Amino acid sequence: MDMNPYLTFQGNCEEAMNFYAEVFGGHIETMERTKDSQMAGKMGEENEEKILHARLRIGERTLMASDAMGMPYEQPRGFSVQTSFEDLEKARRVFLRLAKNGETVMDFTPTFWSPGFGMCRDRYGIPWMVNCETPPEN
Repeated sequence: MDMNPYLTFQGNCEEAMNFYAEVFGGHIETMERTKDSQMAGKMGEENEEKILHARLRIGERTLMASDAMGMPYEQPRGFSVQTSFEDLEKARRVFLRLAKNGETVMDFTPTFWSPGFGMCRDRYGIPWMVNCETPPEN
């Protein structure tokens, strides 16, 4: 079994997925516009340039997304995309990149379980938890 986050954006899915590819060092496997799919002409002219499905590969993990179409967009809530790194400085850099132009919920700081953990909502409204898996030094 595999389980992947599927994010929905308010018309800026392509921009967000390109940003995540840069931040995490992944590569976009799929970026399908409505106009290039079997749904062409069926979702309204205003949706033809929107992303029907995107797939970003980050190592062994996958992040999928699309633009909201046919339903009102709602700001994501009730979840976070959790990321873990073995390298503290890499975790800190990723957190700072995600938090820039977004909202810091919890500063990236040592905790009792980690030498670095932080929570933010990025510029696209997606909530993130960034964790360093290396145990803190005692």
